[in-house]
Formats: sequence, structure tokens, C-alpha cells
Amino acid sequence: MNWWTRLLDFISPRLCVVCGKRLSPTERSVCSACLLHFPRTTYQFTPEDNPMAQLFWHLAPIERTAAYVYYEPHSEMAQIVYQLKYGQRPDIGEDMGRLMAIEMEYGRFFEGIDVLLPVPLSRKRLRQRGYNQSERLAYGIHEITGLPIITKALRRKHFVQSQTKLSRHERQENVMDMFELKEDTLLRNKHVLLIDDICTTGATLLACADAIKQVDGIRISILTYGFTRS
Repeated sequence: MNWWTRLLDFISPRLCVVCGKRLSPTERSVCSACLLHFPRTTYQFTPEDNPMAQLFWHLAPIERTAAYVYYEPHSEMAQIVYQLKYGQRPDIGEDMGRLMAIEMEYGRFFEGIDVLLPVPLSRKRLRQRGYNQSERLAYGIHEITGLPIITKALRRKHFVQSQTKLSRHERQENVMDMFELKEDTLLRNKHVLLIDDICTTGATLLACADAIKQVDGIRISILTYGFTRS
């Protein structure tokens, strides 16, 4: 951290998004104490067979699947996702992306991955938010892994109602045919890693996989920040 950043931090202290305590000069978004208590899934060590991977069995040709943490909507840790999505804090996404990438590398999770494909937002939601939270996560992952980010291959065709209060079946119907493949040449013969913020039933990620699975030579894996346990 340079002197100018230190001065700004002195004038307007940065606070931990979870506990609200002042961050040290080397901490980003979340303090070390809160980071220590992250409810990590460790799915990167069993990417072919874990509760999240099982959501996609027999439904989509997904090779490996992992989430960084377990996500509980009303917990203190949920502030990370809430501020990322609704608090105008794209920096949180990049910070979490870097943390995810560092810990996923311990399980060699990125081995063989060619490109990162963040789940796209609708134009309406993108205008409202100003950024795509999944894309910000992908940028953080890119900084650690060097993997290229593809944003022009897949498009969300329309805005749908919030998934929050829907059942698994309702979620799948809500996102059916929601994504459209735009430039398949960007994904041909590539091992694509889909990036999203939260996986609950897997409906959105399944819709993405359905939209790209016919691309020649494609292989698909999934990484999210959080996974909601049923």
C-alpha cells in the first residue's frame, strides 16, 4: 500500500464488511479475524463428488465443481455478498476472487482450465448495478491465475424475477432458455470455468451450461463464491 492510500485510509478508514472493525493497511474488504472464520467448503479437493457437484449429476456435462464458502443468507458473512451486489462495492468481488483463487490452487482446481466465463447479467440489472458481480469475481481470479476472461460469448436474453424465494423447480423454470450463445468460436476446444457469486439449486448455472454445451470440443466446470446448503 503506497503513502497516498495510507493517507486516504487515515482520513477515511476502511472497515471490515463483516464485523465493521477498521482494516489494517494490508487487509482488503475483510479483516484477518473474520477471514479466519470463513465457513470454507474445501470442495476443491473433491471437485467431482461433493454436494454442489451432485446438483448437476445427470443434468449437465460438468467436470468439476467447487464453492469457496458455505453461504447462509442471514448470517454476518452474508454482508459480503449483499454489499457486493447492492452496496456499490465491486472491489469486494475482486478481493474475494483473489482469495478464492489462492485457496483453490491448493487443490490444483485450475489445472487444465483455459478460460473464465462469468455468468452474464441482463442489461437492465447491469444498468441498475453498474457492474456484474460475477465478472468482478472473475477479475480477482484472473489476477492470481492469469486465466483470460470471456465476456462476449454468452448473453442473458432477458431479465427474470428474483430467484430468492422460489423452489428448485420454480428456479429452473424461471431461468429456462435465459442465456444465448453469441460467439461460439471463443469457447471452441476450451475447458471453460463458469463463475458466479452464489449457487443454491444450480438452476442459473445449469441454464448457462445448457447454452454452451453444444460448442465443439467444450469442457465445462463451475466455481462460485458461495454454496447454500439445503
